[in-house]
Amino acid sequence: MTDDAPPETARRVDPKLLELLVCPLTKGPLAYDAAAQELVSRQAKLAYPIRDGIPIMLPEEARPLGD
Repeated sequence: MTDDAPPETARRVDPKLLELLVCPLTKGPLAYDAAAQELVSRQAKLAYPIRDGIPIMLPEEARPLGD
C-alpha cells in the first residue's frame, strides 16, 4: 500500500467477509465499528482490531470492552 492512497480506501472492509466472520471464542455475531476500525463481540466483550482492511481475529490481539 502506498502513502498516497486515500484513507477511506485503506479502511474499507469487504462486506461479504464481514457476513462470514464470527467471534473465535463464542462463535457469535460481530458488529462492525467503522469509526474505531474494530469488530465487536458483545458476547465475549472484546473488540478485534482491523488493520489495513484485515480483521485480526486473535483473542490476544482483542481489546476488552468496558462495561
